[in-house]
Amino acid sequence: MHISTKKTKNTSAAGVPPTLMTPRQRLSAQDRFIDWFQSVAPYIHAFRGKTFVIAFGGEVVGDGRFFHLTHDLNLLAALGVKLVLVHGSRRQIEAKLKAQQIPSRFAGQLRITDPAALAAAMEVAGTLRVQIEALLSMGLPNSPMAGAHIRVASGNFVTARPYGVVEGVDLMHTGEVRKIDAAAIERRLKDEELVVISPLGYSPTGEVFNLTLGDVAAATAVALKADKLIFLTEAAGVTGRRGELLRELTVRQAQAFLNRERSLSDEIKQYLPAAVRACEHGVGRTHLISGHLDDSLLLELFTHKGVGTLVTPDPLETLRHAKIDDIGGILRLIEPLEADGILVKRNRDLLEMEIERFWVLEHDRMIIGSAALYPFSDERSGELAGLAVHPEFRGRGAGDRLLAAIEKRARGLRLKQLFVLTTRAEHWFVERGFVEAEISALPPSRKELYNYQRRSVVLIKSL
Repeated sequence: MHISTKKTKNTSAAGVPPTLMTPRQRLSAQDRFIDWFQSVAPYIHAFRGKTFVIAFGGEVVGDGRFFHLTHDLNLLAALGVKLVLVHGSRRQIEAKLKAQQIPSRFAGQLRITDPAALAAAMEVAGTLRVQIEALLSMGLPNSPMAGAHIRVASGNFVTARPYGVVEGVDLMHTGEVRKIDAAAIERRLKDEELVVISPLGYSPTGEVFNLTLGDVAAATAVALKADKLIFLTEAAGVTGRRGELLRELTVRQAQAFLNRERSLSDEIKQYLPAAVRACEHGVGRTHLISGHLDDSLLLELFTHKGVGTLVTPDPLETLRHAKIDDIGGILRLIEPLEADGILVKRNRDLLEMEIERFWVLEHDRMIIGSAALYPFSDERSGELAGLAVHPEFRGRGAGDRLLAAIEKRARGLRLKQLFVLTTRAEHWFVERGFVEAEISALPPSRKELYNYQRRSVVLIKSL
């Protein structure tokens, strides 16, 4: 699914002008729009009134990408999300010092901020803040910002202290966050203002310190007890050794990744530890997403799969017994399979009565898999039924985890075998130890209910 605020006014979601579309095409486009709109409704409810801290490097402003980002920020603000923006300035500081023929000096990932670098950092921060405020003030008709009335607040919200001497190197005016004035920020957010924070901090004695984007963003998110901390990165997110995108990491997995990998980009070395620190101190979720992908912010927030790397304190996936509240999610899984004839249509009232026989696999509060066990105790046999996995999660081991749970439950009931009736997934079960059997091998009470019109294959696995 692609959510974009940049479609031309007279073009459908399919990219075809309505005047050239057939009635069938127009209906299809309308149906897709309704389906999309209904699919994002849960996110809209979940995000209203929540606080998101969004961090990005100065290059997002310098490259002109912030112009398009304002469209997405305007939409989030209109949906009732409280927004705090934390911008970086490293690229602009580099350019400023280079223009003055002053070399940049670093100790590891930290800039050695001498007086010249501090002057550049202050000048750059002021310029970036004004540019951000100007773009957020847009309200052109016939544009995504039409009718927008975003008020921007900034101020001395960050108290800092000197970083000091690291391995014998004095970092001079480089600092670290000492305190975030959360109460002052929250007052602005309560007044429906968008807050912009620059990577500068101030001491009680009036000194100015140059800070890192990751430190400011994480500290702000923690102080505000933000629901999300989002980093817009130059890469697609955190990638593994083969270049594959790591879509989900727990804090423990992220820390292990940092300890194991040695050839990480500078931004991942800065942002991923900040993401871990934020989650360890109460931030619900941290996202690292591409700042180059159109609408990446909306795609990450309003689609279940997302487009970047999500860091969470605990695993998103849980396997558990089904509850009565899960019936809606189970039905959404099995109804398409029933319509295709893959599963036998179940009586809804009976499903409510037998809900305790079901297991569900839940991912980020969404039911992505289900399966049921119907024991035939006299024959010490059990039927695996209603095994279904959401299309986006097939091929990722969800079916195997459900099968393992059913087998464990069957062994707990001292059943000796598990059987399944299938019309389409015979090979999947055979690969997992099931063997084809005759209908006569079914328990007598189940054999009486066998549907000869469906001609389901009977498969049995010894436990």
